[in-house]
Amino acid sequence: MTNLAISADLIAEANARDAVALEEDYAALGRKLERSGIAIDAIKDRVARFSVAVPSWGAGRGGTRFAKFPIPGEPTNIHEKLEDCAVINQLSRVTPRVSPHFPWDKVSDFGALREEAASLGLGFDAVNSNTFQDQPGQAHTYANGSLSSQDAGARAQAVEHNIECIEIGKQLGSSDLTVWVGDGTNFPGQQDFARSLDRYLDAASQIYAALPDDWRMLLEHKMFEPAFYSTVISDWGSSILAAQELGPKAKCLVDLGHHAPNVNIEQIVARLHRFGKLGGFHFNDSKYGDDDLDSGSINPHQLFLVFNELAEAELNPRDGFNPSYMIDQSHNVTDPIESMLSSAEAIAQCFAKASLVDREALHAAQEANDTMMAFQALRRAYTIDVSPILAKARAEAGGAIDVLGTYRASQWRNRKAQERKSVGLGAGIV
Repeated sequence: MTNLAISADLIAEANARDAVALEEDYAALGRKLERSGIAIDAIKDRVARFSVAVPSWGAGRGGTRFAKFPIPGEPTNIHEKLEDCAVINQLSRVTPRVSPHFPWDKVSDFGALREEAASLGLGFDAVNSNTFQDQPGQAHTYANGSLSSQDAGARAQAVEHNIECIEIGKQLGSSDLTVWVGDGTNFPGQQDFARSLDRYLDAASQIYAALPDDWRMLLEHKMFEPAFYSTVISDWGSSILAAQELGPKAKCLVDLGHHAPNVNIEQIVARLHRFGKLGGFHFNDSKYGDDDLDSGSINPHQLFLVFNELAEAELNPRDGFNPSYMIDQSHNVTDPIESMLSSAEAIAQCFAKASLVDREALHAAQEANDTMMAFQALRRAYTIDVSPILAKARAEAGGAIDVLGTYRASQWRNRKAQERKSVGLGAGIV
């Protein structure tokens, strides 16, 4: 039995007000697409099968390195986070899974937590370990690194924590472990580059050995922060080399904000797929660095180009095509639910637009070295307003045509502000 967070009657009433306009827009778009030989219902059905996970930590306000500004009704534990994630999925119908982070989301009974999530219409995605913060009572500090630390005790502690996350994930129904470490240096000469990578690979291999047969280990790279001079797994090259050394269950995870400005991320996607190491994505947007801004808010065209490469990869699966998709953002000035609803829409839009690319025309132009027509094949799909397709798919699945308007009409945030205890001031996202 699913416990609905938002009244189904409220959603139905809101949809009724928008239904006539949606049908008109959907029919008009359908006629336009039909002239290009595209059946709009086939695209709608494809969109209806698409999904992206939301992060448990994304349900709360984020924080800069200087401060955090909480809002009333913000979740204070995993149970309240799941409630908010259920709202996002109920309205958008594209976010049926939650990615938890440990020890932030630790509970005494993970079987019960899985049942609780299911009752809200949710499942669990990749589990995330945390070896970038010291926790109360831990024996060794991560101040000088975790999996690559010179301190053997710190490395063993980090390995043990990741294996614990695997065991938790088994109980939650997950099948991916995401490993990101903040290990690196802030001064030249602080560490030996080669030896620190050797230590990382040795520790990571112990985690890899604990993976069940049907699990994947997703290695996440990041160019900088908190280590600003060097980072052990700093780019896709380091990530793919580590994944190749660890084994076939190790894949590379691409966070869209973890690159230098103007890096050609879509080319990285194609390279990783070529060698069978494309594991998944953390979707967000960036202006300067790892800004963790809302997906599609700064450079929606880049997001479309990433999905264009994913569409190509799906048509040419090589050793398989099963990327994990997750939103990974920090919501410092917005209601996190609204930001994730908006981001889920932007991600689904780019997925739909990539599905509209005339692949035959694109490939013909590429083979003929017709640069302009190859570009125009992409541009024609990118400029199409696919919002009627997404809204139709949502409505047919019981979601909201106008997700933000319906969310605000529900007064969810105001109601939770009356029920939940306040979040204190501080820094960080927990």
